[in-house]
Amino acid sequence: MSAPVQAAYSYCEAVTGQQARNFAYGIRLLPAEKRQAMSALYAFSRRVDDIGDGELEPETKRVRLESTRTLLDRVRDGAVDDDDTDPVAVALADAARRFPLPLEGLDELIDGVLMDVRGATYETWDDLKIYCRCVAGAIGRLSLGVFGTEPAAPGAERAAEYADTLGLALQLTNILRDVREDAGNGRTYLPADDLAKFGCSEGFHRATPPPGSDFGGLIHFEVRRARALFAEGYRLLPMLDRRSGACVAAMAGIYRRLLDRIERDPEAVLRGRVSLPGHEKAYVAVRGLSGLDARYISRRTARGRV
Repeated sequence: MSAPVQAAYSYCEAVTGQQARNFAYGIRLLPAEKRQAMSALYAFSRRVDDIGDGELEPETKRVRLESTRTLLDRVRDGAVDDDDTDPVAVALADAARRFPLPLEGLDELIDGVLMDVRGATYETWDDLKIYCRCVAGAIGRLSLGVFGTEPAAPGAERAAEYADTLGLALQLTNILRDVREDAGNGRTYLPADDLAKFGCSEGFHRATPPPGSDFGGLIHFEVRRARALFAEGYRLLPMLDRRSGACVAAMAGIYRRLLDRIERDPEAVLRGRVSLPGHEKAYVAVRGLSGLDARYISRRTARGRV
């Protein structure tokens, strides 16, 4: 690896460590080459997200997002040299040479953030799934390009489907955690059908539920949906090598524990961001590295109970 490429990866790993604490807990369990590739994917994705979440006017955001697509085209065409001035482009280009990355997933991410810029809302879960597949399912499929599957792993032909579903589970957990913050930014992600069913169409602009609503019922309904997605997506774990499986188990395990906290106290998401302390994240990472989660899922899959 040339010095400029190594420096580019170091930059991406620094971005990941500073801005993606949950993600970083998982990828630190990977061998160096896979960890670097995942950091490059994260740094590019973070750039896209930051444009969408920033204070710029919508048209300026749209132009900048399309410029990231142009950069992605350069990566795809092999037109990024090691001495390019953009470290994220250099690292991503090298990762794409080393791993079979489905780079169209990053196009989907850009499409999803453009939906945010346009102020898209979602009438049904099927509508929201389209957005979630763009911004999270695609990242699951890109990550699988780095992880790979074990030779002759049973059901490996469905690995991309499970990675996509696990991405949906993580994104729905994010949506539940951030309902108050998103409302403050003028965004509503939960399906309008669900909000109406539980009397929450007024939105989440206060630290208390909308008057007369069944807010707890709404959260528990969405938690059950997320749990079903996790159960399906977890079928991916036995198809991965030990360290890749540990990475996925750690990231998914952190979000499942967030889901547990949200389920126990639904109104906590209106009072502030629900998070896990560092020692609990570390426990989840150790559990993933031990292979306990992968073995557990393997047994349940064999019994048809996942």
